Amino acid sequence: MSKPFSQACENNKAPILAVLRDAFEQAGKVLEIGSGTGQHAVHFAEGLPHLHWQTSDVPVHHEGINAWVNEANLPNLAAPIPLHIGQDSFPESGFDGVYSANTAHIMFAHEVQQMMAGVANLLPAGGVFCQYGPFIYKNAFSSASNEAFHYSLLERGLGGYKSIEELLSWAGNSMQLTDIIDMPANNLCLIWRKQG
Repeated sequence: MSKPFSQACENNKAPILAVLRDAFEQAGKVLEIGSGTGQHAVHFAEGLPHLHWQTSDVPVHHEGINAWVNEANLPNLAAPIPLHIGQDSFPESGFDGVYSANTAHIMFAHEVQQMMAGVANLLPAGGVFCQYGPFIYKNAFSSASNEAFHYSLLERGLGGYKSIEELLSWAGNSMQLTDIIDMPANNLCLIWRKQG
């Protein structure tokens, strides 16, 4: 099949990689939740050759992800495993990093809460979760376009934007939000660290 393509992924992959180089400097194995087209996985595995990048998504996206993974043929990039939050179990162990982009605003609140708990259970003490996307912060949208997009998501039956305050409450004492990084196009990258 022809590889799926997202222009947004193409636009944001370089700024995100710059953040991940620092966040995952000590990581050895990273789980990507919601690999989507597979573009990010290839770019990040190429740019972070010291770590093993494990893709995951709901099965309907696996063929497209595999088209990117197989073409890249990188030794540190693995074919996707099934991971539908709330339905599939997380891997049992072995990961010291987790990455997820543009998933929280598609998912419903209870699903994001389950994702936060699953990540916290998966990571060892000191493990890092990098969460990218648009969020509500201090009860405000970062732009009028983000607010309009939030309501369009709700109209389509999707979960809509989550606030950082909600994420903090769901993380509880398990993970500490250590950094909030401004990214292009009114997005943020949240850096969480698993507490010991």
